Amino acid sequence: MARIAVIGAGMGALAAAARLAVAGHRVTVYERTETYGGAVRRFERDGFSFDTGPGLLTLPAVWRDLFVKTGKEPLEACAELVQVDPSARHVFADGTEAALPNASRAGVVSALDEALGAGAGGRWGDFLVRAREAWDRTRRPLLEEPLWPNWSVLADREPYPSVPHKRLLRTRRAGTLAEVGAWELRDPRLAALLESHALAYGLDPRVTPASAAVLPYMEHAFGMWSVRGGVRELARAVYERCLARRVAFVFGAEVTRIVEKDGRAAGVELGDGSVVEADFVVAPGAGAAGVPPRGQGEVGPQQGLPSRLTVLLALRGGRPEGTAHRTIVHTRDREGELTALFGTAPAPAAAPTVTVLRPGDPALVPDAAHEAVTLSVVVPAGAEPGTDLVEAVLSVAERALPGLRDRVLWRELRTPADIAGETGVEGGSVPAPALAAAGGRLLHPANSTALPGLFTVGGWAHPGGGLPHAGMSGALVAGLVVEGPRFRGSQ
Repeated sequence: MARIAVIGAGMGALAAAARLAVAGHRVTVYERTETYGGAVRRFERDGFSFDTGPGLLTLPAVWRDLFVKTGKEPLEACAELVQVDPSARHVFADGTEAALPNASRAGVVSALDEALGAGAGGRWGDFLVRAREAWDRTRRPLLEEPLWPNWSVLADREPYPSVPHKRLLRTRRAGTLAEVGAWELRDPRLAALLESHALAYGLDPRVTPASAAVLPYMEHAFGMWSVRGGVRELARAVYERCLARRVAFVFGAEVTRIVEKDGRAAGVELGDGSVVEADFVVAPGAGAAGVPPRGQGEVGPQQGLPSRLTVLLALRGGRPEGTAHRTIVHTRDREGELTALFGTAPAPAAAPTVTVLRPGDPALVPDAAHEAVTLSVVVPAGAEPGTDLVEAVLSVAERALPGLRDRVLWRELRTPADIAGETGVEGGSVPAPALAAAGGRLLHPANSTALPGLFTVGGWAHPGGGLPHAGMSGALVAGLVVEGPRFRGSQ
């Protein structure tokens, strides 16, 4: 039985801790804040409750697997998952609207044909077929296996099977997500639909590789899910599973240094100067105190990713029957938005793409005569959003929710500074999932490090950001600790 020190209580760390405890190890989690979950937090006031991190879940099978592998109670006995339908309602720049059914290719094709005109759904459906091929080619190496030592194979090879396109007397193939939209989808609304999946992770579609086609494919193939009571309930269930498996937690304990002895990790030093000995240390993939540099030729972390601004709204008046849980209101100024986010001097966009969450969950409101609404938008890391941006977000949201301002009882802002405080990541940057191609720019560092006995977990380690990826990261770290460097992932 090994002593294992886990730094931080984010979702990936919790997943690793539960699995390691079941394997017979003595696991202690040291969290510098006073609660668990990392960015998966909750804000409550006057009977209203809001998720301040992710509001929806994809690939719930990752967390179901965690509960199966760590105890007799399945996930559904500990948290209630509800499939969201429609998956999303889209309000495009020209005012066109489309509500896309959840996990139904035929339904999505029909909905897009009806909303955007004959042929639009077919082009999107054909794109999903190609996206599935990219998914099949990358699923194991990017999600289910430790990062290959020869990771450059993933960096150099574009797995998305682009359609040949004649341009200026030359035959070319799309290499970026924006080119897929322009050359293969051939409709600015379909292109906006595609690009919104990259933008949601703070990725610039103009330079994001075509392999990012796996992002809309994941949503289409595995559906979108809500958690009754909010996604924070998933974090609560995982935390309680850790407690049931005798994982120890020390809150308010900041790790300042990873202790080395005889050329390997041997424990952690806390802010009060005390040293805790350990046989293995599991640390976050970014911002971890004392994590040594990686060896030459190893992939580095994603750099310069944006953050999020979230506006929590307590509204008078109930949620109308049939309201979509999620509405994405696309910007009317694509170039302005991308320049504001990814230009040389980024600043908050004047009229950004806004995601509106309107969950029909009685647990989140004081009564049926009120509604809890969350607006979220991508902003530059470290930004301090002012009144102008908040008002712009509300104006955009009113395209999906007319009369919004007249219903507001109060509002609460969650800024990049709040995310930085909860996660410890400078500027409140939010990690994106690992993606192939692009020279490895969108890969994350391997879970094993140059220092024996030290492993990294969570959104800034392989396989990257997002709730399902965090769970996969925890599974990979547990496998590497238990089985050693020969571990090759789940079968």
